[in-house]
Amino acid sequence: MSKRNSVRPPSSRKAAPAEGEPSRRTPKDERGGAKEERGAAKEERGGAKEERGGSRHPPRPAAAAGATGGSSGRTPQSHWLQAASGTPVPRTPNTSPDPPRRDAPRRTLIVAVTGASGAAYAARLVECAVRAGRRVHLIVTKAGRLVLADELGAPLRDARDLAPLWPPEIARHVEYTPAEKIGGGPASGSYAAEATVVIPCSMNTLAALAHGLAGNLVQRAASVALKEGRPLVVVPREMPVTTIDLENMARLASAGATVMPAMPGFYHRPRTVADLVDFVVAKVLDRLGIAHDLAVRWPGSEKSGPGEQLPESCD
Repeated sequence: MSKRNSVRPPSSRKAAPAEGEPSRRTPKDERGGAKEERGAAKEERGGAKEERGGSRHPPRPAAAAGATGGSSGRTPQSHWLQAASGTPVPRTPNTSPDPPRRDAPRRTLIVAVTGASGAAYAARLVECAVRAGRRVHLIVTKAGRLVLADELGAPLRDARDLAPLWPPEIARHVEYTPAEKIGGGPASGSYAAEATVVIPCSMNTLAALAHGLAGNLVQRAASVALKEGRPLVVVPREMPVTTIDLENMARLASAGATVMPAMPGFYHRPRTVADLVDFVVAKVLDRLGIAHDLAVRWPGSEKSGPGEQLPESCD
């Protein structure tokens, strides 16, 4: 029989290699094994894709009790209130919808305090600004330090005296510079500040700003805000006011500043002095575009009592 027509018997096929002997696979066998491996990998990818598709919209966690509504969702009351009244105030967690990332850079807000009464406005503004993700550069005049000591029990001599005003998580984002240090960072237009707020603003400082004077760091920082086109909010706290004071306010407003006298409203039905403070602070934050959760919004006519109708005018 010729080799061409001969059939190899089954027993003559190549036997499997013995244990310990290296495998002798043909190129055809290797291609077939690689194809099977690719098919298995494809099936794994398909299964992972189905798992991702099924968990694309996970159920939202239930809201914590007291997170919305009432006063439980408001920014907690401050150290300054406890220091001024001597009565502990229960602290509630901050429920801002978009809390700042810890690694995100903080923009700087300059807060200047002068000798007018109303230091509580400044203390609350600093706290809310830091909670909203800002870094605060605090500038206080000599008369402002006297008011802080008198109204809030905080004799501000250096940065170590910030403790009575704010808890550590707030105070570490506050840089303090006395107004007598005219060469401080805010004296330069190259100082990267988001805005400047003079709160409370005395009539003496108001007159200086209206006439372009820069005798201390508070006045210089405000002048820099005007010349650089940055927001400047001035919160006068004085009554009654003279014609000179009114003219200075008008002059400063025409120069580009926002004059916002400390005139709290009552439509949010305040029950404490802190509620009145929050009203003014919320107005300042709104003007600067800084988010907050202070409950001072106009509730609307649906909040009126049964049978009550709001008058069309107060004339």
